[in-house]
Amino acid sequence: MVVVLRYVDKRGVFKESLIGVAHVNNTSSATLKDAIVSLLSNNQLSIDQVRCQGYDGASNMRGKFNGLKALILRDNPSAHYIHCFAHQLQLVIVVVAKKHTGVKEFYEFLGMVVNTVGASCKRKDMMLELKKERVENEILRGEIKTGKGLNQEVSLVRARYTRWGSHHRTITSLLKLFPEVIEVLKFIELDGESVQQRSNAKGILSYFMKLEFVLYIHLLEEILGLTNALAKHLQKKSQDLLEAAKLISGIN
Repeated sequence: MVVVLRYVDKRGVFKESLIGVAHVNNTSSATLKDAIVSLLSNNQLSIDQVRCQGYDGASNMRGKFNGLKALILRDNPSAHYIHCFAHQLQLVIVVVAKKHTGVKEFYEFLGMVVNTVGASCKRKDMMLELKKERVENEILRGEIKTGKGLNQEVSLVRARYTRWGSHHRTITSLLKLFPEVIEVLKFIELDGESVQQRSNAKGILSYFMKLEFVLYIHLLEEILGLTNALAKHLQKKSQDLLEAAKLISGIN
C-alpha cells in the first residue's frame, strides 16, 4: 500500500510527499488502518493530526460502517473523507454512457474484440506483424513521417472499470490497429480453434459494417478524450483552476 501525505508547510506552500510503501497481508480496512498508523508514527506523526483522507470507491476504503475512512473517522472526526474527483469523473462518464443501449452494445463488442484478437500470442504476433508491414509501406510511400517517438508499437488495451482513461485508450488503440484487427478477425472466422471463436469473429465483423459503430467509436473517442484530459489535469500537483475550468467548459 502506498501512502502519500498532502500538507501545507510553514510558508503556506502546498506540498505532496510519498511517506512510505507498506507491505500488507490483506486489504481489509483494519489491516490498512494499522499500516497507516504505523507509517505516520514512524514519521513522528499521529492520526489525530489528519484533516482529510482520500481514496477510490472500493468498499473496503469508503465503506460507510467498516471501511477504512469510517475506522479513521471513529478515532478522528476531523479527518474528513473526499472521494478522488478524477476517479469519480471517470466512473460517472462510463456508467452514464453505458445506460445508453447503443453505447452499452458498443462496449460489449469492444470487449469481445480484445478477448477474441488478444486471446493468444499467435494472434497478437500476427496483428503486430501486419501493423509493422503497413507502417513500412506507408513510410516508403511517404504517407507518414518518421522520427523519435513516432510510429511506436501499439497493442489493444483492455478497458478496466476503475482505471482512469482505460476506456479511452481501448478506443484509440482499436482505431490505430483497425486494419490489422480486421485481418485477424477474418483469419479467426475461417480458421478459429472453436465454433464459438469463429462465431464471435463473424459477429464482430458484421457489427463493424454498421453505421452506428462508426458513429459511436468516433463520438466516444472525442468525449472520453476530453474527460481523460480533465482527469489527468486534476491529478497534477500544481492545479491551474483556469485551465481546469476551460476543460470543463469543453466537455459541456
